[in-house]
Amino acid sequence: MITNHFQIIFMVSILRPITALPMAPGNTVNLLGTSPEKDDGKILQRAKRGWMWNQFFLLEEYTGNDNQYVGKLHSNMDRGEGNVKYILTGDGVGSLFLIDENSGDIHATKRLDREERAIYTLHAKVVDKRTNKTLEADTEFNIKIHDINDNEPKFSKDIYFASVPEMSDVGTSVIQVTATDADDQTYGNSAKLVYSILQGQPYFSVDSDNGTIRTALPNMDRETKENYQVVIQAKDMAGQMGGLSGTTTVSITLSDENDSPPRFANHTFRLSTLESAEVGAAIGRIKANDADVGRNAEMQYSIVDRDGQDIFTIITDQNTQEGIIRVKKQLDYERKKTFSFKVEVTNTYLDPRFMYSPNPPFKDDAMVRVTIEDVDEPPVFSRNPYIIEVHEDTAAGSFVGVVSAKDLDADNNPVKYSIDRHTDLERLFNIDSVNGTITTLKALDREMSKWHNISVVATEISNPRQTTRVPVFIRVLDVNDNAPEFAMYYETFVCENVKSGQLIQTISAVDTDEPLVGHKFVFSMSFSNPNFTIIDNEDNTARIITRRGGFSQREMNTYLLPVVISDNDYPIQSSTSTLTVNVCACDSRGNVQSCNTEALLSAGLSTGALVAILLCVIILLMIVVLFAALRRQQRKKEPLIISKEDVRDNVVSYNDEGGGEEDTQAFDIGTLRNPEVMDAKKLRRDIIPEMLFPFGRTSPIKDNADVRDFIHGRLHENDSDPTAPPYDSLATYAYEGSGSLAESLSSLESGATEGDQEYDYLSNWGPAFKKLADMYIGKDTERET
Repeated sequence: MITNHFQIIFMVSILRPITALPMAPGNTVNLLGTSPEKDDGKILQRAKRGWMWNQFFLLEEYTGNDNQYVGKLHSNMDRGEGNVKYILTGDGVGSLFLIDENSGDIHATKRLDREERAIYTLHAKVVDKRTNKTLEADTEFNIKIHDINDNEPKFSKDIYFASVPEMSDVGTSVIQVTATDADDQTYGNSAKLVYSILQGQPYFSVDSDNGTIRTALPNMDRETKENYQVVIQAKDMAGQMGGLSGTTTVSITLSDENDSPPRFANHTFRLSTLESAEVGAAIGRIKANDADVGRNAEMQYSIVDRDGQDIFTIITDQNTQEGIIRVKKQLDYERKKTFSFKVEVTNTYLDPRFMYSPNPPFKDDAMVRVTIEDVDEPPVFSRNPYIIEVHEDTAAGSFVGVVSAKDLDADNNPVKYSIDRHTDLERLFNIDSVNGTITTLKALDREMSKWHNISVVATEISNPRQTTRVPVFIRVLDVNDNAPEFAMYYETFVCENVKSGQLIQTISAVDTDEPLVGHKFVFSMSFSNPNFTIIDNEDNTARIITRRGGFSQREMNTYLLPVVISDNDYPIQSSTSTLTVNVCACDSRGNVQSCNTEALLSAGLSTGALVAILLCVIILLMIVVLFAALRRQQRKKEPLIISKEDVRDNVVSYNDEGGGEEDTQAFDIGTLRNPEVMDAKKLRRDIIPEMLFPFGRTSPIKDNADVRDFIHGRLHENDSDPTAPPYDSLATYAYEGSGSLAESLSSLESGATEGDQEYDYLSNWGPAFKKLADMYIGKDTERET
């Protein structure tokens, strides 16, 4: 290490003199020392450099007032005559480094920091001042900044975060923290760091060489203390006195392990619920505590008593880790009022390391007592549903079956029965409201309906809101009350050239009854027939066979064959069906060519003629219908109400056409809203007035109380009359009222009161009373005068 108090002068070593030899023409010698070399028999002189050096050392962070001395360049070409000039080039020359061109002394003008730049590369050469000729060629050398301990260790983070599982063994690695020192690590101890723990004992320790933090105590419990703050120091100079140091904080969290079992804070829970609670309904919650967190705190509950397992079930609320007790089976207060059972809680995820620890068992239990509260319940039927069988054709009022319901509450209220008539629209059944006996109101027919589904309602007499419905399925059993008949309509024909014993038709039968052993029909004829015979196939079918040949359409074109069909049920039912056999003309292979109907047509009119006649008839009918419609429109309209006693809701249609946009007086809708404002003096423009000067009489008394009372009284009498028809009716009454203010116009009784009357109102009665008004009003005026 070179200090500022020493100067280093690199002198050029003088080599041993060699005997001078003559030089070849054109060769120069620019080095001070020479050594002989042979070239084609001639001895040459090789110049050797006279200075041997390549590196200076400079101490960083110089604190002096003057420029810092670096070193001195000197060449043996410099004999002190002042003819030699030293030239310096390279990094920082002129700004950081200066050279005395006469003496070769190098100085640093600024304080240098090794951490910014550790080495500078420079070039030096020597020239002749007068001729500027190079005396020493350009040579490279380095200025290396020498390090001092001026940088403290630094950690990459101010705060580190780490975690370690709780209950870890001693020496478990937590985290490694490292610091860096900007000083030179290759020189001295300036960058040699030593780690130590300032805060965090005795829980943790740190490796002094690499900064690894480890646990120092066994069985550290997160539930006791979860977070720790550890302060780590890094010191250079190998930790010796005077070294620089840096610190950092490590926040260490103990991660949870499943080392704590769940525990009930209360080992007895009391719950209550109504007996009407539905299956699946929650009746209460219980809670166990677990000091662990997260996944390790998840719990599952179970009912361990058989008594409770059948009636209740328990699940875990994943959000709150509470046990939710639900109803598993319908409760019944009358059967059992209280339940007691044990509930056990365990962790969902168990850690085998702690299951066999000296702690108590890794589970806990509690007793749950549930009290059932009574509820007024509806009646309960003894069966649900009821299936009853009854034979068809049973007389009305016959017994069908009995339903029974009972109030299971402690009060055991009596029950009444009824049939929901929405399920018995035809009113086929009735039920006794006291004992629940179902009887028929009408005879039942299985062929109309095989099943009848009705609903019976049981209602508590003391509390009609408590009702129960039960379906009753009534099956109508079959009775052999229907005779068999042909399965279809048969179009049977026989050829004129048929032979005796030939099959012309196969028939079958159907029966709407359903015997238990199946149908068995017997076919026969009601009397012996010389033309045809019937043979029973004994499989519910029969064959019609001809007994002769030589049928002729001219003799008889249709034969009616009565066939008797009987069943084998009890009582035996039989019917006679008639089979119509038409005689037809056939070819030799038995194919029908024409029957009696076609023969008649061919003998008379052709098919085209018949179609033409049919079209004419249709056209004639259409003309008649059209004529009748026109005549109906020309008839006088019938009165809207034919009879005063037959007044119902009627829709009246008027076919009157208005007078257009100028028709402003034909109809005033305001009259309907307020009849009192009707202007009776306006004339309609769309009709011819019946009188030239129509007038309207305004009643001087707007509120005819006597007429109103009379109408209301008659309306009340008709509303309360039980014999009144169930539809709107019109009643007509003749009532004159209590009289007019004008009283009688006769002069027989007006002699005494003529002077007391005022006749101004006569002017309001219209033009017909104008003359009379002028007479009486004029008399009054003269009398006053």
